[in-house]
Amino acid sequence: MARPPLQKATSRPAHHGPDGRFRNPSGSPARNAGLGDMLPFLWRMTRKRGHLTVPPAGHVLSPAEVRAGMARLGNHDRLTWLGHVAFLMRINGVTLLTDPYLSANAGPGRFGPRRYVPPALGVTDLPPLDLLLVSHNHYDHLDAATVAALPGKDRLRVVVPLGLGGFFRQRGYAHIDELDWYDSIDHAGVTVTATPAVHFSRRGLRDTNRTLWAGFVVTSKADGRQLYFSGDTAHGAVFREMGQRLGPIDLALVGIGAYEPRIIMQASHATPEEAVAIARDIGAKRLIGMHWGTVVLADEPQFEAPERLARAAAAAGYAPHEAGIMKIGETLAF
Repeated sequence: MARPPLQKATSRPAHHGPDGRFRNPSGSPARNAGLGDMLPFLWRMTRKRGHLTVPPAGHVLSPAEVRAGMARLGNHDRLTWLGHVAFLMRINGVTLLTDPYLSANAGPGRFGPRRYVPPALGVTDLPPLDLLLVSHNHYDHLDAATVAALPGKDRLRVVVPLGLGGFFRQRGYAHIDELDWYDSIDHAGVTVTATPAVHFSRRGLRDTNRTLWAGFVVTSKADGRQLYFSGDTAHGAVFREMGQRLGPIDLALVGIGAYEPRIIMQASHATPEEAVAIARDIGAKRLIGMHWGTVVLADEPQFEAPERLARAAAAAGYAPHEAGIMKIGETLAF
């Protein structure tokens, strides 16, 4: 007997809008900021661009300390914070790089906010990469100059949310996976799963939410350990669902910076307290704060976030060694 023809699905996920754009999960905070909020904020950011931000002693490791820290752990599972949201990781023999913003400016060319500390490693200092994970298309996460300069485009596998593949194909990458939320790929010793995020995408004037935004869970096939990389996200109801589907998480890397003013940032970035809530929602055993201490993107004092994170983590029951921050260039065992 002949099989009936397959029926094409007519329903679409709730975060896929009818106009081809994407939207945040149900239960996410509303985006209420108007021009009266945005224009003064953009003016303040323009003025801050010329101010010198001096990091505290010990915030950035020297190149010799960076090299020594990586050499100390050798081929063991580890992660190195390059600054902002860029992490160099080795998990079960696979070398990964996240959101590689390594240029001087978070913007096109010489425009956009300028970082006040250099990355711990430049493009030429990186080891051969197996996987490149990019969470969304904002300039402080998707840096065109870094993407163009990375070697090994014929073998490096790029994992991105829906709609971002073309950016990498135009720059010579041969192996690209575009994932929707909860889609997964397997690569050698790891599984990478794209996860929901509460944010938005825009790179130009007319492309708002044309590409998806996401976080990632990286799972070691050897022992099932899981690392979560949040990308950019606010807190929302979706993280309880994510915890039920993918938790528990052994180590969560969650953004803790660029949270003021709340009228603008509440729908895009978590406060340090909300980062702790995200970690608790997904069942994270350990938490490291990222997306701070590198470039001025918002109104809050640049080195306030770690103090707020420490207080919130303690109140939520995390021990001091279970939640905190890294120095730029520091390498930790995973």
